[in-house]
Parts: sequence; C-alpha cells; structure tokens
Amino acid sequence: MNLDFSDEQKQLRDQVRRFLKENCPPAAVRAILEGGDAYDAKLYQGLADLGVLGAAIPEEYGGVGLGHLELCVVAEELGRVLAPVPVASTVYLGAECLMQAGSEDQKQAWLPKISAGQAIGCWAINEGSGRMQPSKVALTFDGKTVSGSKAPITDGEIADFAIVLAKEGGELSLCLVDLSGNGVTREALDSIDPTRGQAKLTFDGTPATRIGSAGDGWHIATQVMDRAAILIGFEQLGGADRALEMGRDYALDRMAFGRQIGSFQAVKHILADMYVSATLARSNCYYGAWALSSSAAELPIAAATARVSATNAFQHCAKNNIQVHGGMGFTWAFDCHLYYRRSNALALTIGSLSTWESLLIERMSAGNVEAAA
Repeated sequence: MNLDFSDEQKQLRDQVRRFLKENCPPAAVRAILEGGDAYDAKLYQGLADLGVLGAAIPEEYGGVGLGHLELCVVAEELGRVLAPVPVASTVYLGAECLMQAGSEDQKQAWLPKISAGQAIGCWAINEGSGRMQPSKVALTFDGKTVSGSKAPITDGEIADFAIVLAKEGGELSLCLVDLSGNGVTREALDSIDPTRGQAKLTFDGTPATRIGSAGDGWHIATQVMDRAAILIGFEQLGGADRALEMGRDYALDRMAFGRQIGSFQAVKHILADMYVSATLARSNCYYGAWALSSSAAELPIAAATARVSATNAFQHCAKNNIQVHGGMGFTWAFDCHLYYRRSNALALTIGSLSTWESLLIERMSAGNVEAAA
C-alpha cells in the first residue's frame, strides 16, 4: 500500500514551491501586513495562471481537472509561505460548494471566473462567536432576496460573491449572493492576521439564488466544511513544518556560551516535541486526503481528525518557534510572529478547535454505536 503522493504530485509540489519562493518571500507577506492592500493581487493572479486555483475544478468549467489530492499538495505549499491570498475562502469553500451542490447556471457563472482568478468568494455562515448551530441563524431568505448580517467573515471585504446560510421559512438553505448587488454593506473587523482579513456583511433585500434544495442548507454546509477542513489542514501542516524548520535552523546557527543553542537539552526537547506534533498532523492529513479524494464513508471522521491534529500542530510549532528564537523571536524584525498570527487565524476558520474536537467525539461515538448495533 502506497501512502505517499505520486511522483507527478511531487513534481507539482516542487513546481508550486519554486513559484512561491520567487513570488511570495516573507517580505511579500509583510508588505500586505504593513500596507494598505487586503491581499496580494499579483500573486493571486499568478496562481491562477499557473493553474493552481482551478486544480480541482473540472475542465468544462475552466479548471485544470486534476483532483483533490493535487489541491492538497498545493495547499501545503501555500501554508508554508503564509500566502496572503483568499484561496481558502474562494477555492476550498466557494468553488467546492458550487461543485458539490450548485446548479449548472451557478457553476457556469462562477467556476470559470474562480479558475481565472477573476472572482473571490467568501463563506458567510457565522453569526457571532461560538460554535455555529442551526438555531443561531437569523438571516432570512424569502426565495429571491436575503436580509440580515453575517460576521466574522474571512475575506468578506474583498469578495465578489458570498455563500450564505439563511433561514427560509422554518428551515435552512444555502444562497449564492453576488456582492455587487443592491443592499450590501461591508464593515472591516480587526484580525490577529490582517493578511486574512475579517469583515461583517449586512444584507438588506439583496438578490440571491438558492444553492441546492430548500432546507438542505445545513447538510450541504456541513459536507463542504468537512472537505475544506482537510485542505485547510494541509495549509496548517505546511505552516507547522516551516515553523519547525525555522526553529531548527536558528538553533543550529545561534551560539551561546560557545555552543550552538541546539546542543542544549531544553532546546532539543522543544524541537523534538514540535517534530512529533507536525508528524502526527501529517499522518492525519494524509488520511484526510485519501478520504477526500475517494469520497470515502470515513470522510467526516477523517476531516475532524485532520482538523484537530493540524490545528494543534501549527499552533504548537508556531508558539515554540518563538521560544527557540528567545527574546529575538518576540520582535517585529523576525518572521516568527507571522506564523503565530496565521496559526491563530486558521484555528478559528470554519469553526474553533473546541468545535472540531466536539465533532470528532460525536462522530466517533456515533460510529461506535452503529458498529455495536
């Protein structure tokens, strides 16, 4: 049994890594963090030209038609460099939702634009903090328009379209909203990682079309978030690996008392713990990649497992990378804080760590009950 990516997929990884090395150095991430732009538009268009945005989108909708395994490979490389682009919102969530449940007209209208880098999407599900539950949804859909507010929404300030969870009668439906339509108000929100901005979206009789059938909104949204959790997990895995590499390299280079600090037992223990958490996350993400690419029955459990493991690994490695760097690691001049910021931002995307831990327990418990029956 081969549990690794194929040679072709590794070649794709190398190609994307070379592109990102040239086009997304730490200085490019800092330029977005410190400047006035919400994302790196040039990099985003470059990824589109490279075929990255359309990797999993079928060719008939303007994509490359590779598959989700290839998209997992790409996601890990984007995570390694903290790419300041709205790929997660647009591709992992927006395009995935349209591919899974969108109508032919909706697919034809938006998927080619996503592949070409001409449209940015956002996943407008949240209404306040805490675990998102069907009972929390207050925004309404009357069959033609939506009214209400959603916050916090990643990339909501720059998005061209939104996928919105709304109350339709006594049920929940997903809606596709063109954000250039009437009645849309955007409000930027503070974020620990300004390279992945947050916003509040308010709709007042804004035209919208339903995605899927009436009342299927929560079911579709759950499926899409499971699939996105694995792809985001690969971004977190890439960030964790890079944070580990940064800590290792600094420990081998920094001298104290005439020795490399990496020779001190305390530093060795920190790096060893980082390696264990990153390696465990890789195993769980690979399991998730298999489940995602094959639409296996184990996908819900695999998604929650990958999400929990990758979130823990990225936060652990980003935090301890700062510790290995010592006092210098806390300064603005070093890049450690960039990974710490992103690790915390991704930890809240599509639900907090505690939410996914609860989901993992619930899904495993349900599986045990079914097996016992």
